[in-house]
Amino acid sequence: MASEKKEGAAAAVGSFFKAIGTFFSDFGTAFARGDAFVKLSALWMGAGYARRKQYVKAVIMTVLEIAVIAFTLQFAMQYVPKFGTLGTVKMEKVFNMETMKSDFNDYDNSFQILLFSLFSFVVWATAIVVWMKNIVNAYRLQQLEEAGKHINTFKEDLHSYIEEKFHITLLTLPVLGVVIFTAIPILLLIFVAFTNYDQQHMPPSELFTWTGFSNFLSLFGGGGLTVTFSYAFVRVLGWTLVWAFFATFTTYIGGILLSLLLNSKNTRLPKMWRTLFIVTIAVPQFVSLLLVRNFFSNGGIVNTICANIGLTGFLRDIGLVSTSYIPFLSAPGWAHVMIILINIWIGVPYQMLIATGVLMNLPADQLESARVDGASKFQIFRKITMPYLLFVTGPALVTDFVKNINNFNVIYLLTQDVYVTTNQAMANSQAKEVDLLVTWLFRLTQEYYNYKMASAIGIIVFIICALFTLVAFNRMIKGDREGTYQ
Repeated sequence: MASEKKEGAAAAVGSFFKAIGTFFSDFGTAFARGDAFVKLSALWMGAGYARRKQYVKAVIMTVLEIAVIAFTLQFAMQYVPKFGTLGTVKMEKVFNMETMKSDFNDYDNSFQILLFSLFSFVVWATAIVVWMKNIVNAYRLQQLEEAGKHINTFKEDLHSYIEEKFHITLLTLPVLGVVIFTAIPILLLIFVAFTNYDQQHMPPSELFTWTGFSNFLSLFGGGGLTVTFSYAFVRVLGWTLVWAFFATFTTYIGGILLSLLLNSKNTRLPKMWRTLFIVTIAVPQFVSLLLVRNFFSNGGIVNTICANIGLTGFLRDIGLVSTSYIPFLSAPGWAHVMIILINIWIGVPYQMLIATGVLMNLPADQLESARVDGASKFQIFRKITMPYLLFVTGPALVTDFVKNINNFNVIYLLTQDVYVTTNQAMANSQAKEVDLLVTWLFRLTQEYYNYKMASAIGIIVFIICALFTLVAFNRMIKGDREGTYQ
C-alpha cells in the first residue's frame, strides 16, 4: 500500500512535468514544420488565423498583441528597469522659483516599483504562453487545411466552449482569480522577504533595496542586530505545531465522543442537548472569545471566585502561582493550557455536527454483522466506526490542522492586551510565548512595520502548510478504500 501511494504521488508529479514538456515540444514542432504564415505568427499573432480565413480570431489576437506592446511601453518600462535597485532617487522637497513653493522631486517609490514590476512579469509570462499556444493553434489549422478537413468558424468555436469545452469556460474566471488574488500576493510576499523593507525603509519617504538571504539568516540564527529572531522563531514555531495538533485532535475526538453520546439510546432528550450545543455555534466567535478573555483575566470573575473559595491561596502555598491571582492567560504554561481548553469548548460543537452527519450514514449491514458475530461496542467503534469517520472526514481533518496553524482569532482575541511577555529575547523580536507564526507576523506588520521579517515568516508558514497538505492528502485521502464501505 505504501509503495502504491509513493507511485501515485510520483505519477502525479511526473504527469505535471510531462505536460509542460509536451507543450514546449508541440511549440517546437509547430514552429519548425509550420508554413510561412505559422512562422509569421511569431511576429503578427493573427497571421495564421487570417490565412485560414478566421478573421475574427485574427483581429482578437492582433488587438491582444497591440495591447501587450502598449502595456510594455506605456506602463511596464516605467518600473521594470528599476527592478534591480528598487529605486535610487529619494523623496526630497525642492523649492520652485516659479511658484515660490516647495514641491516634491520626481522620486522613486520602492514598493510601487516592486509591485508593478511583478505585475508586469506576470502579464509578460501570460503573454508568452498565449503567444506559444497561438503558434501551435496556427499549425493545427494548417494541418486541418492540408488534410482537407473542416475548419471551424468563429461561431462554431464559441459554441464548442458551451458544449465539449465547457470545462474551460467554467475554469477561466477561477484561474484568473487565483492568479490575481493568490499568485501575485504570494510572489510579492516572497520578493519582500529578500529586501530590507521595514520601519526605517518605509516608502515613499525612504527607499528599500535587495538584501539577499539576510532575513532568513536572521530567522535561522545568522546573528546581527536581529539575533533574537532565531530564538523567538524556534519557540513560536514549536508552540504553533503543538497548538495545531492539540487544537485539531481534541476538538475532533471530542466532537465524535459527544456525537456518540447524544446518539446513544440511553441519552434522554437528545434533541434538546443537541440544540443547546448548536446555539453556541450561532454566537459569533469573537464575542465568545472576548467574553471568555474577560472572565479569565487577572481581575476577572473566575479569579474572584477562585480567591473567595481559597483555591488561589492553595495554589500559591504549593508553589504553582506566585501572585495574588491565577495567571490563566498572562503567564507561560497557564496560558498555553487555557487556550487549548477554551478552544475545545468553542470547537467541539461544530465537530459534533459533522460527526453526527457521518454517523447517520454508517453502513448498517456492517454494524449488524459485527453485533451478530459478538463484537463489543468498543470493538465496533475501533474497527468500523472510527475507520469510517477517518475516511469520510479525512479532508476536513487535514483542513482543520492547516486552519489551526493559521488560527488568528483564538490566539489574538484571548491574549491581546492580557498577555505581556517577560522574556527580553522574545520582546526584542516583538514576539510572545503564546504567539502563533501568523499572530507574530500580524504584530510585526501592524505594530512594528517590519515587513521584511514578516514576509520571511509568511513564507515559512506557507511552506509548512503546503508540505503538510500535500503529504497528508497523499497518504490519507485516497479513493481506493471507498469500496470497503459500499
